[in-house]
Formats: sequence, structure tokens, C-alpha cells
Amino acid sequence: MIRVKIWGPRALFSRPEMKVERVSYDVITPSAARGVLEAIHWKPQMVWRIERLRVLNPIRFESLRRNEVGSKVPMSKVASAMRAGTTEGVALNVDEDRQQRAATLLKDVAYIIEARVELTARGRADPSETVQKHLDMAKRRAAKGQCFHHPYLGTREFACDFELLEGEPPPAHDSLKGTRDLGWMALDLDYAAGNEARFFRATMVDGVIEVPALSDESVTG
Repeated sequence: MIRVKIWGPRALFSRPEMKVERVSYDVITPSAARGVLEAIHWKPQMVWRIERLRVLNPIRFESLRRNEVGSKVPMSKVASAMRAGTTEGVALNVDEDRQQRAATLLKDVAYIIEARVELTARGRADPSETVQKHLDMAKRRAAKGQCFHHPYLGTREFACDFELLEGEPPPAHDSLKGTRDLGWMALDLDYAAGNEARFFRATMVDGVIEVPALSDESVTG
């Protein structure tokens, strides 16, 4: 298992049910945590399984208005351009399509991600690939502050710092003591089922959220 501490001044883990204005979940989601670890270490031969999330700081929100682009280039146009070998028709003029939207963000966040490595079918087919190999590589990279791209807290504009955590995690803040029902939360995408989104009932006990496996019977689509 690996423990990585991450922190940053702002975070936005968007609730998918909020279509117009972005509203963050109360805490980091497992899929966002997986994205942080993949920024540090990832290979096609392995996959990260988030086991536990530890919330370190009090949960605080703030609202602000952000500039966003109102549309995106359709994938069909991108595919056509790749086949044609030209970028004609895939441009997006940001100045003509800019929109200002309100967002509800998390403020001054810090988490500990606890995760393990599983080999994919490609990894299991190669005798040189082992779980321990990838775990060691990830720990070395995290200890040195190395990453493929800078990890972020939900959206790319909210970058985070990270460090490998060795030893026992610190206790939760007093405001996180007790049991708190966080409601239904996005767990991850089920790639084996056509990239369907999966959700779980998130419960935080003394700042700790146990994350079920995608195959757990409590997980729903």
C-alpha cells in the first residue's frame, strides 16, 4: 500500500448532478485521488485501487465566479482532422465563447490517499511485471516529488502539492470527529462496462472514508 499526502489552497470536485454552476463534493472523490496517483506513476500494466481517503483539514466552502469556455470541439471533428492530417475546422475562439459562471469550491484542503496496485491483463501476461515493482517505483517518485504532470484537485487550475507519507497518518481535525453521511458520491468509471459512472454511499468516520471496490454490491450505476 502507498500513502500520499496532498494539499492545496482550493479544490473543486464537481458534482455531476450540477449542470450549470459547478458545486464541489465535501471531500475529494476516489476518481480524483486516482488521477493524482496516476500523475505520479502510471503504466498500462497496472491500475490504482483507492482503498481509503483521510480528510485532514476542516471542510470549508467558498464561492467565486470563473471564466469558462461555453463549448468544446466535438470529438468527431478531432477524429476527422486526424484522418485528414489537418487542423482546419477544429479551432475554438475562446474570446467569442467565454462565459462567467459561479462555482462553489473547497478551501484550504489536505488529504491522505491510501491505495494499492493491481496488475492489468497486460501486466499479468508479462512475468517481469509485479505489484511490488510498481509500488516501489511510485514510492520513489513520490518521495522525490516527481510526476508526469502536475497533479490537481479536481480541475487543472487547482494544482496541489504532494509528498510520500511514511509512518502512521496524523489524527483528524476535531471538527471531523464522529460519523458524517456525505451522500452519494462518484466512485469511478467502470471501463469494463462501457465507461459507466459508478457511485457509492460515502460515510466519513473521524475523517476517514472507506472506499469500496467497483465490484462491491453497495456500488450502483
